Amino acid sequence: MFILTPDTIWNPGALEMRQVPRRVFGRVMIFPRRGAGVGLWLRLIFEIEVLRYLVALLPFLLGAVLFPRYALAISQAPLPMLIVIYLFEAKVLRLSKPAAKALASEAEVERGLDLLRVRAVAVLSKIAAGRGMAEGRLHLVVEQSEMWRMPPLTLVSVQSEAGPEVMRLSVDERALLAGLFDDGFSERDLLRVNLAAGACLRDVAFDVRGVSAHARLAALIG
Repeated sequence: MFILTPDTIWNPGALEMRQVPRRVFGRVMIFPRRGAGVGLWLRLIFEIEVLRYLVALLPFLLGAVLFPRYALAISQAPLPMLIVIYLFEAKVLRLSKPAAKALASEAEVERGLDLLRVRAVAVLSKIAAGRGMAEGRLHLVVEQSEMWRMPPLTLVSVQSEAGPEVMRLSVDERALLAGLFDDGFSERDLLRVNLAAGACLRDVAFDVRGVSAHARLAALIG
């Protein structure tokens, strides 16, 4: 999971938005600040379509290098290349629609999304209480890559309708987001639910007027 805020990436301008939720995959490239692991960098780089296409076409590139006499013929065979790219994207990295739907039953999808919603509301309530917000709507947005056969890549952000904007989060607020996933409900579990439901972006909205007096008091004491 990567928490997306203007303070965690080198290019915060990529988070400018006109409406909630702000999508990332397929629209902008983000560059994490120092502290991000190599695995996260590689996973983000793999989201770039052109680079994935190069991986799929690697056999053609190797063939042209190892057999120079056939290099011209290989370079002039676009149809096989397109077929290889399609098979790599649709069959190797992703699941077909029937296979994706079979990952989870409707009941499992509902339970997973309900659990995400409950945890998201709890996080947003604590953030709103900690900031002393009296009005407005916050959104906890969870976006995942659709590639099932790769390690899950999950982007989590708190977005405000005021602006609208992707909010800057303190270290303590980012720590609250860690509670979205655990051994009982992991990123892979959410991806399974998302693929079965056919949507990999989840937006949980919360009206801050719903923050309880107890939550506000606990934030004040804290």
